[in-house]
Amino acid sequence: MESERGTGRGRDRDEVGRARSGRPRDGLGRPLAYGAEGVARQPEGVVRAPDATVREAQRLLDAGMPFHAHEVFEDAWKSGPDGERDLWQGLAQLAVGLTHAARGNATGGARLLRRGASRVEEYGRGGAQTYGIDMAGLAGWARRLAGRVETAGGPVDAAAEAPRLTGPGH
Repeated sequence: MESERGTGRGRDRDEVGRARSGRPRDGLGRPLAYGAEGVARQPEGVVRAPDATVREAQRLLDAGMPFHAHEVFEDAWKSGPDGERDLWQGLAQLAVGLTHAARGNATGGARLLRRGASRVEEYGRGGAQTYGIDMAGLAGWARRLAGRVETAGGPVDAAAEAPRLTGPGH
């Protein structure tokens, strides 16, 4: 990535010229100072099978990196079938909601958690699972966390609050 800092243009650009920050990021996706030690960024535009998307996102959620899990879900919504766009967007919203809650933004976190819950809930009607995810259970997790975040304020521990996408543990 090429930096244009100091050139008068003030923006970093990727290899095809799109504006993209070259600053390192922490585990919650917050930009750090240039030269600081950050976490590895998720590559953009990776096309994965749905099960691989869920596994990679779970790995990142378990590591307390919901912002990075959101990027995995974003790739799925951009590359997947149109009929699954709401599913992947809802999962991305849940990850971003957890990100905001972990950053201490209770209002934004709760709002995104509820918005994501509404989207994924549509895929869990009648107890159905999609790609092994208990959508109704996941929506319930998101709404409970949203309520706790609004009540308590303050940041939450992203790894401790991360949902289990498949299997028991919402």
